[in-house]
Amino acid sequence: MEFREVLRRRRMVRRYDEDRRVPPDVVERLVRAALRAPSAGFTQGWGFLVLDSPEDIVRFRQAATPDEDPDRWFAANVRAPLIIVPHSNQSIYVARYEQPDKGLDKRADPSWSAPYWDIDAGFASLLILLTAVDEGLGACFFGIPPERIDAYRDAFGVPDAFRPIGAISIGYPAEPARDISADRKPVDEVVHRGRWNSGGA
Repeated sequence: MEFREVLRRRRMVRRYDEDRRVPPDVVERLVRAALRAPSAGFTQGWGFLVLDSPEDIVRFRQAATPDEDPDRWFAANVRAPLIIVPHSNQSIYVARYEQPDKGLDKRADPSWSAPYWDIDAGFASLLILLTAVDEGLGACFFGIPPERIDAYRDAFGVPDAFRPIGAISIGYPAEPARDISADRKPVDEVVHRGRWNSGGA
């Protein structure tokens, strides 16, 4: 598929054919695409948990379901044959930037201009989303309720140093495709050339 067509088709898909599994070779391509993402200092301080069995998906829903108002969280209700959970690890970045070629003491959080560990995991997530489109799949990036992070860690043995930045449901779409171009903000509203030219915030 041409890259422009991938971009045109990319949207968040929330309903999938639960009975149609994603082939293992496709899962492998999705994960390998994530590893092509850029990362600050080439740190690659990410980790990806692949959940592709019905039992894992049920366990994920159970772990992600908050006690109060569960229906407002997609994580608690997701029905998909595949979930990939991207994680970031701040400590790996701290260690990387203390190496001689960087020589920076970055232990104090305020000294970072942005949380590059989360940004890099986000880059990797976007590559998964784009690769899903290229493979004829649908995908949706969604959040895990903050109060359920520990339950999620316990359910899947995720080390404390790795924090899920969200999760990506993937599968064959069971909802009609629609063009969301008209719903996007106009270019002139969000792109500023040479100087920030909006009168608002």
